[in-house]
Amino acid sequence: MPAETELLNRHAMVGLAIGVIRDGRLEFHGHGFADLGSRTPVTEDTVFRVGSLTKTIIAIAISQLCERKLVELDAPAGEYLRAFRLVPATAAPTVRQLLTHTAGLPELVHPSHAFAPVLGQTVPFGHRVPTLAEFYGGGLRLVTEPGTTHTYSNHGFATLGQIIEDSTGQPLDAYFRDHIFTPLGMGHTDLVRSGRVTSRLATGYALRATGPHPVADRDLVTVGAGGVYSTTADMARYVTALLEGSPVIPEPGRMFAPQYQPDPRLPGVGLAFFRRDFGGHPVVEHEGLMPGFNSWLTVAPDDGVGIVAFTNGARGAHAWLGAEVSALLRHFLGVPEPALRTDLPQRPEVWTKLCGWYSFRGSPRDVQKWFIAGAQVFVRRGRLTLRPLTPIPALARGLALHPDDDEDPGVFRVDLSAVGLGTSRVVFGDDAFHVEFTPMSFDKRRRPIRGRIPRRSRTSRRAG
Repeated sequence: MPAETELLNRHAMVGLAIGVIRDGRLEFHGHGFADLGSRTPVTEDTVFRVGSLTKTIIAIAISQLCERKLVELDAPAGEYLRAFRLVPATAAPTVRQLLTHTAGLPELVHPSHAFAPVLGQTVPFGHRVPTLAEFYGGGLRLVTEPGTTHTYSNHGFATLGQIIEDSTGQPLDAYFRDHIFTPLGMGHTDLVRSGRVTSRLATGYALRATGPHPVADRDLVTVGAGGVYSTTADMARYVTALLEGSPVIPEPGRMFAPQYQPDPRLPGVGLAFFRRDFGGHPVVEHEGLMPGFNSWLTVAPDDGVGIVAFTNGARGAHAWLGAEVSALLRHFLGVPEPALRTDLPQRPEVWTKLCGWYSFRGSPRDVQKWFIAGAQVFVRRGRLTLRPLTPIPALARGLALHPDDDEDPGVFRVDLSAVGLGTSRVVFGDDAFHVEFTPMSFDKRRRPIRGRIPRRSRTSRRAG
């Protein structure tokens, strides 16, 4: 597989597993080591921590409960919780809003944990893991009105995991095994570090100037958001079920369909899955991140193709792994990366309306806001330019806004390749603009945004 081989030559890593799933068959490509000390190679049966790919499994479990009439997507989520309460800022969030990161929950629950590993959502391995009721002090407080903005939050999916437990009377790990993993033949997958996964578990590494170093082993408190361990072979079975359908996964198309769009010109998100469009081919995807591990899952449902990728130690994989997987999928679909259009003229007649200062929508407890507080739109050298207010130099220098629609002057595309993200659409509406990547929304302000941009903390990265 030459495309995969080229990928290996571009990045420093300890181990990498890539699985391409087509017609129910797995094409596996492994590189490097699952453990450097024992020189154990990466195989299709190597167990990785898959991080937030867990969220897609939560969505399947909730869909199963909907089929059983135990849960309704548009009912208040608090109706199903017994262990702790959701404390609304205004209205009560629904189950659907939890599944789309629009429930109004923050990513940082405890401000004192801002600089702790994974924002305080982990404990050292072997220590007692607090219950969610203990972790939230009996109540999880919303910070924005449900349905008004997209804020990526582990706590929404931890809450969904609690809803599964409270609705079924089963621990979440047991529910996953009985209703998803075992029926799909995923014999080396689990939510806890059981005998199903320990003997094949890869070691996670951080790549430093002195070489790879094993990361500290930690357990996740918000386990429903990112706790799953799995293999490439097992995740291929999972992807096959997503592509071909299965009694285990009721109506996968409903999970892939748009459930929240900040603007109808952007793909938005489904139930847990992020939506993309590759040259007219619908694509859904999700990233996973745990200390020492990165993962990516992408599926083109109409084309019957899926790809999973896992690393256990790679420099900057959070920035490049998704872009590389997307490039592989485009290779198999025969679809090029969307180019910055040069055939469309600039439209100065709309510049006055679009120029100005914009603030990133949401609460200061949204971790994304730490890195992009807002943006300025202005004209530079005869071209409309977007300058994010960010500590990331490649973005802070400004991004040219390239017209991207023959008829709509409010649609642009920016080049994010300097940070490993390819290109992304940016669409302007009434006093706001929205970015395809994530998605993110920015509201126009009357005054400039002032204040110090915080430096990135090495310890505050979320599991994602």
